[in-house]
Amino acid sequence: MRRDIVSYVALGDSFTEGLDDPYPDSGDSPYGRYRGWADRLAEHLAEHVHEVRYANLAVRGKLARQIVEAQVPRAVELNPDLVTLCAGGNDILRPGSDPDQLAGVLERAVRRLSATGAEIVLFTGMDPGFQPVMRHLRGKSATFNMHLRAMADTHGCRVVDLWGMRALRNPGAWSWDRLHLSTEGHRRLALRVCEVLGIPADGDWNSPWPAEDPKPWRVARQDDLQWAREYLVPWIGRRLTGRSSGDGVPPKRPNLERLR
Repeated sequence: MRRDIVSYVALGDSFTEGLDDPYPDSGDSPYGRYRGWADRLAEHLAEHVHEVRYANLAVRGKLARQIVEAQVPRAVELNPDLVTLCAGGNDILRPGSDPDQLAGVLERAVRRLSATGAEIVLFTGMDPGFQPVMRHLRGKSATFNMHLRAMADTHGCRVVDLWGMRALRNPGAWSWDRLHLSTEGHRRLALRVCEVLGIPADGDWNSPWPAEDPKPWRVARQDDLQWAREYLVPWIGRRLTGRSSGDGVPPKRPNLERLR
């Protein structure tokens, strides 16, 4: 990072696209204009170098294989100094997915990106134990994380340990859909990535959350039912029909452009 111009490419799915952290001026875009931790990371970088050129190729709903096939070749073509790659979350959610095979898909991408000489940052999966509906995925996520750490050691990548970020287990870190980070969650994650990269940034990603009284049992169950109707049922419907929330959605920053 000790240079006048830094180029950065972010790869991934909705987690890296920035859902649900909208810009105040999202306007009339059919997909909204999301900020997210990757945009925030680029902004932190811009505080320390003369110029940051930034591309974000992430698209919501994409599986690891789709990210590897569509985004990685473009990243290699752009030849950036820094690449963040977060993939596999949508795969882990799917019944029958194999974390061993998933890791193999991702390692091919890491090998190809490493050959460019870029600094690569990988992300472990989060611990789903704090989400009752997803608690059964802990074994798959933990297996995938072990593979990811091994490939990071092999290829000299940095790792952001989402599993160990207890600050992200607070409900305030998540939006209403319980699948995407809130604005505060994205802010904290950007600070954590800065820490991993050794980039000075104001703020503490691990600062205590404000104390909140627990919801009464009846209110919590009503929230669960509403969440299931609005998010879980449509998600299952897309899986059964082979559709994705990212169908027809283009990358928000397909080219390396100067951050303003």
